[in-house]
Amino acid sequence: MNSLFYRDHRYTADMQYALKLHQDSVCVAVSGIGVKVARSGPGILDLRYFVLGDINALQLPPVALPTRADALWRHSCFEAFVRVPAETAYFEFNFAPSRKWAAYRFEDYRSGMEKPGEISAPSIDVTATADNFELRATLDLAPLAGLPNDALWQLGLCTVIEEAGGGRSHWALTHPPGTADFHHSDCFALETPAV
Repeated sequence: MNSLFYRDHRYTADMQYALKLHQDSVCVAVSGIGVKVARSGPGILDLRYFVLGDINALQLPPVALPTRADALWRHSCFEAFVRVPAETAYFEFNFAPSRKWAAYRFEDYRSGMEKPGEISAPSIDVTATADNFELRATLDLAPLAGLPNDALWQLGLCTVIEEAGGGRSHWALTHPPGTADFHHSDCFALETPAV
């Protein structure tokens, strides 16, 4: 794993955290994925995902105007799950390399899903070179009733990578036993204090 990425999941501003390849996944094109996280203001969450490897060997859709869309996880997608400790409800955010995005609220593990209408579109920027892909997303989560601005947030950070041949791999800060499951409570591995 590239030394830019830290395996320790204790939150420190301006650090990048390594995502781990799920044990059942294979990804020849990628040598490492990291995420840089910051709560840059009340309710503001900044995420920067970095993919290192043979970027031309990945299946990445062309960049387009940001629009809300569903089922982004079926292809290359960058994801963040956010909750308050000791709560069963959580939010899921998806960002595609095309700049399409999605937001969902769950009442409990994979149940009670709804699309929160009070959230505004995130700011999403992407850049790519032959050996590095970066997606930066900034979310204003202040309008969401389930995420108090002054509370500690627990994050699950993860990525689905689709290679040009169609194979998909799953990456996360940590994986629960069994098949890849980003919704599992074990995946909420990073705690971020309020600013």
